Amino acid sequence: MSEVLSPQVQPTEVLFTQGITQSLTQVLWLEQTDCSLYVVTEQTPFHPVSHIWADHPADKGVLVYEGNKYTVIDCVTGAFDIENNKLFKGSDIPVKRGEAGWHFVVVHEIASGLLLNVNDTVELVVDTDYQASLSRGHSAGHLSSYALNKVLEQTYWRKDASRKDVLNNRDFHSYAQVLSLVSENQSTDSYRLGKTLKKRGLNVAEMLADLATIEAKVNDVLATWITTQAPVVMKREGDLLTDSRFWCCDLGIGESITMPCGGSHIQSLAEYNEVKITLTLKSDQDLEMITTAS
Repeated sequence: MSEVLSPQVQPTEVLFTQGITQSLTQVLWLEQTDCSLYVVTEQTPFHPVSHIWADHPADKGVLVYEGNKYTVIDCVTGAFDIENNKLFKGSDIPVKRGEAGWHFVVVHEIASGLLLNVNDTVELVVDTDYQASLSRGHSAGHLSSYALNKVLEQTYWRKDASRKDVLNNRDFHSYAQVLSLVSENQSTDSYRLGKTLKKRGLNVAEMLADLATIEAKVNDVLATWITTQAPVVMKREGDLLTDSRFWCCDLGIGESITMPCGGSHIQSLAEYNEVKITLTLKSDQDLEMITTAS
């Protein structure tokens, strides 16, 4: 493995939260392996996979240099060790964001064959159709999690819980979620219905007996929310990869959601014709919710 060292590496400015899907930008770091070239640029419209909670896939697209297009085969979060001039990628990152002496960056992986130099200018172009499909899936998943909490709040808790969501419903989603995955126009959430959840006061047996009814009620809530055509706003505390970002949607009728989220998202519920869920019991204690957007 060979590396092209650069003293100029800075935290990556991300553009996907602003609806920007292509940009001209300067190359800050290059790292060549036997099969790939890893490229860090000053800014990027690409959403990378998070190394902490990898629910939202990387964007697809191309890097354009001297008129030629090179496929971005992966896009991951990286952390640059300033003192040792070393890049760590994905699960190899040894520090938390905000650690002194480290810059968090977006790393674009290109197949070998591209000859670049630090300080070259390249164009990064996102596959907008694919990004939009992931954005629809991700925002739909947020909506369905709050709709599920809202329906369960009405009947299925026998005592109060210390954790409430922003709509003041007991936060089943937060308590029970063990896995989530965003895909094209879809979001999948896996929930664990163990002893701890029962101790917190959820009537699990009654809930499981009523899954079909719960599913129908959640879909009714989603249908009502979609008709609002409410805007979705991504509020940012800054433009760097590690700056906090918040998904905000005011549904009216006293229901306004603001939650931390680093993914890409729609700009309005008007982009949906329909959002629906299906609930499937995978085992005695494992429940799956698939949210589909159309």
